[in-house]
Amino acid sequence: MTHYDAILLSSFGGPEGQDDVIPFLRNVTAGRGIPDERLEEVATHYRHFGGVSPINEQNRALKAALEAELARRGIDLPVYWGNRNWAPYFPDAVREAHANGHTRLLGLVTSAYTSYSGVGQYREDFEKALDATGLAGEVVIDRVREFFDHPGFVQPFVEGVRDALDSLAADGVGAERVHVLYVTHSIPTAAAEASGPEFGAGGAYVAQHEAAARVIHEGAGAKSSPRSLVYQSRSGDPRTPWLEPDINDAIAELDRDAVDAVVIVPFGFVSDHMEVLWDLDNEATETARERGLKVHRVPTPGTHPAFVSGLIDLCLERIDDVPVAERPHLTPLGPWPDHASVTGPSDGPAAQATAGAR
Repeated sequence: MTHYDAILLSSFGGPEGQDDVIPFLRNVTAGRGIPDERLEEVATHYRHFGGVSPINEQNRALKAALEAELARRGIDLPVYWGNRNWAPYFPDAVREAHANGHTRLLGLVTSAYTSYSGVGQYREDFEKALDATGLAGEVVIDRVREFFDHPGFVQPFVEGVRDALDSLAADGVGAERVHVLYVTHSIPTAAAEASGPEFGAGGAYVAQHEAAARVIHEGAGAKSSPRSLVYQSRSGDPRTPWLEPDINDAIAELDRDAVDAVVIVPFGFVSDHMEVLWDLDNEATETARERGLKVHRVPTPGTHPAFVSGLIDLCLERIDDVPVAERPHLTPLGPWPDHASVTGPSDGPAAQATAGAR
């Protein structure tokens, strides 16, 4: 067994008021030289919701659900929470844990897939937090593996797709006339391929999403419904190639004579945060309705009991050193390997860009 003192719930963070929006976006885009005028264009998404991203409140709810599940199982592990881009920041969480005598933390990252932003950048965040607090070498941070095909992550989406198809069937729309759009965050194609070049075009990032979409679709009994892997939330230099197609372009290109409805499955995300609410519930939904299509958007896992239980299972898997052959996974790609411990600053980001890939 591996001894851990506590769990570190690790996430992106978001603003919680109008005055937070631009400072938050400056954090997100730090080092890119993007002027506030450009940031204000993105800020309109947050300002539409009063300057409040739902992600922090969702993480508070997830933290409470994790604590309740730990208590239900009789496991004495406190849960701390830290963010990359807004309070509570990672250094705050590390200081709090250390002050309470906890020096070996198990990072539970709210990212199910392998990419730089979901793996390498979190490793850098942990390294910077240990450096900023002066606790490098004294506090150790591990993290659970990517969980794109773990039953606890997959089950809520299976239920969501099944419920959406049942609802449409009740409205007289047959499954064969429903196109299911599995949507995730677009990233630069170079970054995708760096996530695991051995997986071919799109690297591990695309391979994991393709595999997860397949198992969700089959689990939901959606064989009669066509499906596509699509992307959202592209940003940055328009000259840089990013993963395509964008969900709005994909909807616009559907054959209206063959499709009456779309089911949007945000399986790239664990909660209904701003990019889900704006990019999908607003923009993509409007695109579909302009085409005369019915729209159902499947919920993200959030605090679904299977998801919460699965996250605790992932922690226990690492704590108990469960053999690889016994680790739950629903696709041939899994289970994904464990990550090395973070004890302080490393030699640089280059080696972390593909961390977690085979």
